[in-house]
Amino acid sequence: MNEGDRLRKGYSGAPVVDLEIGYVLGVATNMEKDGTEGLAISVEALEKIWREIPTDVSQQIRRESLENSDSLSVEETQPEILENSDSLSVEETQPEILDIPDSLSVEETQPEILDIPDHSLAQQITQPFDVITVNNKGEEIERRSHEAAFFTEDLGNGVVLEMVAIPGGSFIMGSPENEEGRRENETPQHEVTLQPFYMSKYPITQNQYQAIMGKNPSRFQGGNRPVEFVSWYDAVEFCQKISQKTGKTYRLPSESQWEYACRAGTTTPFYFGETITSELVNYNGNYTYGNAPKGKYREETTDVGIFPPNAFGLYDMHGNVWEWCADDWHKNYEGAPTDGSACLENDEKEHNAVLRGGCWIYIPNYCRSAFRSLSIRRDNHINNIGFRLVWDSGRTL
Repeated sequence: MNEGDRLRKGYSGAPVVDLEIGYVLGVATNMEKDGTEGLAISVEALEKIWREIPTDVSQQIRRESLENSDSLSVEETQPEILENSDSLSVEETQPEILDIPDSLSVEETQPEILDIPDHSLAQQITQPFDVITVNNKGEEIERRSHEAAFFTEDLGNGVVLEMVAIPGGSFIMGSPENEEGRRENETPQHEVTLQPFYMSKYPITQNQYQAIMGKNPSRFQGGNRPVEFVSWYDAVEFCQKISQKTGKTYRLPSESQWEYACRAGTTTPFYFGETITSELVNYNGNYTYGNAPKGKYREETTDVGIFPPNAFGLYDMHGNVWEWCADDWHKNYEGAPTDGSACLENDEKEHNAVLRGGCWIYIPNYCRSAFRSLSIRRDNHINNIGFRLVWDSGRTL
């Protein structure tokens, strides 16, 4: 709306639009009794009291408001309304407000949920999924419906990258004294508070790696399998190239981001509960954890996404391939950052890197949420090591 404009009678509930930029500022409520001043509630305030505006309603409001604008067309400002494309870039779309799913209550989670990322300019998509909990024998005891919000990056030739919104919050990093298989390098337990960020839904696949790097070094070939046989430096180069392509700063997760995202509010050894089975995770099923039975040993990677996700909507955080983190290796958490940043020294070449998550060839103990790999050189190329990405807009490390 232009300076000096007044709301006309009957406009209660209409969107208030800045005609210079085509952005919805709020919703008109009513006029003062003398009819000279209009009252409106801002978008930010409205979202606090009405958190679940239906998508079709909100899109219709934006369409009508922009079609009434003399300075901007719908095509110039809201192409997703007309094209309904999942692969739109950051520059083409307008922010969507993300809500923490109703099914993921604070009572069900360990972190104090602060917020979810609102700095994305990418089109948001919401997807439902089931979260499974097992007992110490690996038997399913609960199944809950959840939803995750994410956006997609179009990498070309039909290949997309899905980035899941991870809510900010606090959690206890490391393992308790009574956890089976616990190691001293997982101590001391300490609280970490993280800002919201996005993490790739799956480990980076061979198709995705090929789309950005123009090659596929993996030993277990398959477009939807995780890329492996990549060094830490290869993973960092991938981050740099996809950042150049998309205009966002993608990078490897810090250790604390990785563990926070893996736990997804749980405090148990695995996000499934007290144990895992080979029906839930790709690991060496000849070995067991807790009272779970022996299972299948596949002896290779599997396609991403075939096992159940955690409560944040992330897949393959346990098993399949190890995942590189940004941090230098440290023998324990003494002096570790408490803000979600990576633990780094001055010269990365003097320090080995950290791997998380376990893999297809290792025992289930190594797949625990708190497990930290033994120190490994950054230039190693092994057929059980991959990576995934994070993007949080503001942070660089």
